[in-house]
Amino acid sequence: MIRSRSNYTKTLFQVILFSMMTSSVNAQLTFKQQQLTFPRVRAAYDDSWIRLQNQLKTAKFDGPFQLYLAAYKTEGILEVWAKKIKDKEYRLFKTYKFCAHSGTLGPKVQEGDYQTPEGIYYINVFNPMSNFHLSLGVNYPNGVDKTRSGTKRPGGDIYIHGNCVTVGCIPLTDEKIREVYVLAVEAQNSGQTKIPVHIFPFKMNKANLDKFAVQFPGQKTFWTGLQPAYQHFEQNKTLPQSSERGGKYTFK
Repeated sequence: MIRSRSNYTKTLFQVILFSMMTSSVNAQLTFKQQQLTFPRVRAAYDDSWIRLQNQLKTAKFDGPFQLYLAAYKTEGILEVWAKKIKDKEYRLFKTYKFCAHSGTLGPKVQEGDYQTPEGIYYINVFNPMSNFHLSLGVNYPNGVDKTRSGTKRPGGDIYIHGNCVTVGCIPLTDEKIREVYVLAVEAQNSGQTKIPVHIFPFKMNKANLDKFAVQFPGQKTFWTGLQPAYQHFEQNKTLPQSSERGGKYTFK
């Protein structure tokens, strides 16, 4: 009995020591190194990183860079904008088409409505073991979304991902998400801890807003409040400072 307890104590100590050593090693890894421990991320780098590096160099984005992602539901496109860390203005790097759509125009309101959100977000999840190959999660619901949903459950788990199915997310196909995922890993590894993702119902120029406000009059107030974010970036190629107050976005 004493020997058994002694062996148990020894084994438990070894397990704890191994866990501490493993945690210590992981703590010393960079974000990119941690991601590269996953087979799909390694495969994504093998498939796309050399090509992307050449494209980045041609576009004069070689070296550490930051990203901004702009999604447009009507046009069905995800724009990837980039800038060197020392630069102020973003420049368009790549554009990807959505592979599938769900819902209609207007923001997501509740769980199960199949709507793709509209608003100001950032990437808060890197999922290298996604059911949809690879996926980047956005921080839906934010404060504006929660206020809009009221007593309803707003839902969650909104991702930019692979495959070609959706119930409110943004699917790009496995091939395309590999590129976007690798770019996002590189940006985060360079210190950009919150990669901005703005999801718009459409290109929010005056003509489009006037046209779609007639078709969706219930969304006009929300869209009018969201439009300044689009206009600021179009005019300056920089992101406005945004905040959430009283269930609305404010920009400056």
